[in-house]
Amino acid sequence: MVKIGSGAIREVEDVRLSRYACYLILQNADPSKDVVAHGQTYFAIQTRRQELQDQQSFNQLSEDKRRVMLRNELTEHNKTLTAAAKDAGVTTHVDYAIFQDHGYKGLYGGLGAKDIHSRKGLSKSQKILDHMGSSELAANLFRATQAEDKLRREQISGKDIANFVHYEVGQTVRRTISELGGVMPENLPTPERSVKKLEKQQAKPQISIDTE
Repeated sequence: MVKIGSGAIREVEDVRLSRYACYLILQNADPSKDVVAHGQTYFAIQTRRQELQDQQSFNQLSEDKRRVMLRNELTEHNKTLTAAAKDAGVTTHVDYAIFQDHGYKGLYGGLGAKDIHSRKGLSKSQKILDHMGSSELAANLFRATQAEDKLRREQISGKDIANFVHYEVGQTVRRTISELGGVMPENLPTPERSVKKLEKQQAKPQISIDTE
């Protein structure tokens, strides 16, 4: 029963939403509202967490295996992000480089790809994604998946708006890391071995010698 004025009351229906219904409402609501933005972030994190649990008990994998798996996932998601960006108007190689840089700047507190490359002390031929630990790769994977979803969900049109969206998503991921008490991606250590080297090592057949 609720009050409707002048002391009168009226019976109204009380609706209980399922978890999935909440998810659908949040995904289609206005992300400029704090409660919606926090809700979208929550469901994105929970979805990603469940995915990782389903992938061969991710938490039980060694750091090297995590890096290889996440790097491969990021490669695939970057392809779909490229397609979404293209639909939004990011068409040339230069356009896409600028688009990617906006995502990095949002996530890395203003640092672009060249800045990150320099900070890691890499040569020109080395790719920054191959020289990230699992936590840093996971943050970038989250950025890529959420940027793609937002571009498609909101049917973004125009490369300037797409760049802003990517930057905004990067910032949101950065805030989430901060709220969880995590280390900012630019402050995470750079692994000694690249993912390429790890892949070659893992591809080698393991030979056991029976000494009996």
